[in-house]
Amino acid sequence: MSYDQDFYAWTFHNATLLRQHRWQELDIDKIAEELESMGRSEKRELGHRLALLLMHLLKWQFQPNRQSHSWLYTIKEQRRAIRRLLKDSPSLQYQLDLIFNEAYEDSILMAVKETGMKESSFPVAVPYTLAQTLDDEFYPQ
Repeated sequence: MSYDQDFYAWTFHNATLLRQHRWQELDIDKIAEELESMGRSEKRELGHRLALLLMHLLKWQFQPNRQSHSWLYTIKEQRRAIRRLLKDSPSLQYQLDLIFNEAYEDSILMAVKETGMKESSFPVAVPYTLAQTLDDEFYPQ
């Protein structure tokens, strides 16, 4: 079973080999690559969800006359999803400050795209703490 020819079949074949303890037949290098890729995927998802959350907090603060239930529920949804991600992968906590700051850079670009405002309209540094960002009661004024 070849990784390059049929990834789906390869995954099930290697899972079967693992369950049968047939260690010598496993595609160890590719399995290691896939496991690392899965970890990076979790980190990317956390960054994306933080960026969405931060973008909506920026819109909430800088366009108060346009606040909507949709924004409110997107903020709530992203906070819950972030909590679940951190619960499922607690080691991401150790990188959370870095991911948070990188996500802010992305959130500015997203906010510019959605609002039509200039990039310079938004603070260069994150205007909220991580704790505020994740706090269900926090909505910037």
